[in-house]
Amino acid sequence: MKGGVKVVVENRRARFNYHIEETYEAGLVLVGTEVKSLRAGKGNLQDAYAEVRDGEMWVLNFHISPFEQAHRFNHEPKRPKKLLLNRREINRLAALTQQKGYTLIPLRVYFKDGRAKIELAVARGKKLHDKREAIAERDARRDIARAVKEKSLN
Repeated sequence: MKGGVKVVVENRRARFNYHIEETYEAGLVLVGTEVKSLRAGKGNLQDAYAEVRDGEMWVLNFHISPFEQAHRFNHEPKRPKKLLLNRREINRLAALTQQKGYTLIPLRVYFKDGRAKIELAVARGKKLHDKREAIAERDARRDIARAVKEKSLN
């Protein structure tokens, strides 16, 4: 699929648990079996987060299942993966995460022009009352859609 974007893994809970401030696209440094496993859709971003270590950006707790055909040459599923970002972007993200309440959360992993990319979000955690408001809004939208559908059927 040349020139297209193929989404492999998405962190759908992130938008519910966090207020998303900004997003960044970063390249992922992977080994061969990780790429093959990701192409098969075997990844999990559930507890993943990113941080700056020694001037480099790393994503931690990103689980990529072992590739079944690799056997003994397989990768470690939760090994830290290096992210490819511009020096200016790394410095900006490091400064943002130093502020109270901000963190870096991966939203999705995808292949763009054959290269593995990750979408990072600068996010702030939601409080319980914010989550309740989001649930109420979603339920209200669902009720409205249901009522419109019933009205159009009659």
